[in-house]
Amino acid sequence: MGEELVLTQARQWLGTPYRHQASLRGVGCDCLGLIRGIWRALYGDEPEPPPPYRPDWAEVGEREILLEALGRWLIPVSLAAARPGDVLVFRMEPRAFAKHCAILSAPDRMIHAYWGRACVESWLGRWWRERMVGAFRFPSSSPQN
Repeated sequence: MGEELVLTQARQWLGTPYRHQASLRGVGCDCLGLIRGIWRALYGDEPEPPPPYRPDWAEVGEREILLEALGRWLIPVSLAAARPGDVLVFRMEPRAFAKHCAILSAPDRMIHAYWGRACVESWLGRWWRERMVGAFRFPSSSPQN
């Protein structure tokens, strides 16, 4: 999928209020809801429904649920190869599971739903870079379910 198309879709979510588990542009979304909404705009129906999850799910979970799910539907790329339009994944604590995702919008910027605020484009500074653990690219066409 072309990076410009992904970025165009992501930017349409800017200002959407943060709402845990939501995925409705202009109404509410969390970081996964942003990725889900972009998927729907690009391909139609989501390939699988996300399970219900609590805000602390990555602190009490048993496996890398987010990385596993993204790996089923997106194309893994190295962090060094990530380019604008790719999905970045973050581990918020060293021993916790990955739980945050964003769209890389420029070499030093990302679009993400920020807890307690909204979907924003923000600086991808050192704090965030130190927590990046994965990168994925949207496929060029809708993967088969």
